[in-house]
Amino acid sequence: MLYIILGIILSYFLGSFPTAVIISRVFFGFDIRTRGSGNMGSTNAFRQLGIFWGIIVQVVDILKGFVASYFVSMWVVNNLHVDFVNTLGGPLIFKLFCGFLAIAGHIWSIFVGFKGGKGINTALGMFLAVSPFEVLLCLVVFALVLFSTGYVSLGSILASFSYPIFILLRKFVFHHNYLNFPVLLSFSTLLFFLILFTHRSNITRLLNGVENRFENLRIFRLKKKLKNG
Repeated sequence: MLYIILGIILSYFLGSFPTAVIISRVFFGFDIRTRGSGNMGSTNAFRQLGIFWGIIVQVVDILKGFVASYFVSMWVVNNLHVDFVNTLGGPLIFKLFCGFLAIAGHIWSIFVGFKGGKGINTALGMFLAVSPFEVLLCLVVFALVLFSTGYVSLGSILASFSYPIFILLRKFVFHHNYLNFPVLLSFSTLLFFLILFTHRSNITRLLNGVENRFENLRIFRLKKKLKNG
């Protein structure tokens, strides 16, 4: 039981690490929460800190979810009796649980007054540890939406929505044998609604037509214009 408690604490604190806040303060002399959208996620980091530091923020936020879901959960499982692990549902349960705690830490970080980012990058890291093939498909969805609309938020929402769709298709169409499929499907569906919740302000702006977008990333639109020209 001690290892489970330690895993909970470690996973949450990993997720709580405020990457963008620390980088903006140390290297730029301001708090990123006072600039742009005020969010400490990678999208605002790209806008306020530039491409290089935006990539650093994104990579670290992804690693938070991956390290918690893969390494922390593995450490916990390896220190528990195998029968006890199987009784609780197997190693997948621990991967999802530790990953979720990292996501929760990112969204409600103890280091910045229980506020944080939208959780999408940390969720990406968690699912990389759980099912990387489906994550690759979700990244394709994200890229298609981003390069056609310029909206990071819309791409994130649709990518998170596509994850449970892809595991359903892979299970029932391609007959892939998932370990504890009901838990994975239920968890990914609940996580999608959490992503909807954290993106609620973005959804409102999207519906009102005032959401910020990366115009220079709308490659499909640019290609269409060049073709028509």
